Amino acid sequence: MEPAQRVQKQPQQGFFGNPLRIAIPILIGLFFTRSPYMMSATAPSEGKPWADTPIKLITTPQYETKQTDIFTTGASHMAMLHNSIFRGYNSIYNQAPHVQPTDKSDFIGYALTWHKFVASHHDDEEANLFTKVEEVLGAKDIWSETLKEHEAFLGGLGEFQKYLTSLPSVSDFDGAALQKIMSGFQEPFEHHFHHEIATIAALKDHPNAPKPGTPEEAAASATFKTWGKTTVTKAGTLDVVPFFLLNLDGTVEDGLWANWPPIPAPIKWGLTNIGGSWHSGWWKFSSCSGGQPKQLYALQ
Repeated sequence: MEPAQRVQKQPQQGFFGNPLRIAIPILIGLFFTRSPYMMSATAPSEGKPWADTPIKLITTPQYETKQTDIFTTGASHMAMLHNSIFRGYNSIYNQAPHVQPTDKSDFIGYALTWHKFVASHHDDEEANLFTKVEEVLGAKDIWSETLKEHEAFLGGLGEFQKYLTSLPSVSDFDGAALQKIMSGFQEPFEHHFHHEIATIAALKDHPNAPKPGTPEEAAASATFKTWGKTTVTKAGTLDVVPFFLLNLDGTVEDGLWANWPPIPAPIKWGLTNIGGSWHSGWWKFSSCSGGQPKQLYALQ
């Protein structure tokens, strides 16, 4: 055979010679066994506690007043975030005494993620949102009462974390003990998260509130939107973000918030189901699935 006719044979890679051919089936398998998308979810049973008690959920100012100024809208978006935190609290409180021994580790992970969510939300408000709103309004006294309210529940929140992180072993978890700690800070916690919404909504009547249609209003609106986009994701994409999304009820207020937060559906799906697969066992304790209320796992 002449040299020009020779065909160079390339070394053939077997199946194990191509890492992607190994990784892709494994990743698909992990997704279908661990993703929240694959978890069964049934509607809450009548007569059983759900995540709307003991803390009362917030009615958004936008639904209540039908106004759409920047502060009513900003307060309403904050109310939706607060309601996710409230459903998280209620789902922990109501399920804690009923957690089975084999589920205690997952439940502790779920509860500690709630604590991380609240602590990050509190810190980000004080460090970023509050100062930016003060700059918009040229006022330094608008958050004085809010900051006092923060202090009223932080001690109990710390006790919550300390209990869960100081257990001698997972088996020592006592749901009644956790409920007792939560009851100790529930009243100031609930009051603050409700009152903060009213405080923000009332800023529409502040003397320095930006006038509709002005560049100042556009800048203030951008402040709220930018903070809202980042405050949850910076807390943790593999834990806090799935927690937040899996405690959102899109059926409330006649479906007004069915598409909130305003992120593309494929991205929201990925954040919930791909990101959520990392700590898959935790999310069985969540209050919602796909924006719909679901029966609390430990009460089934």
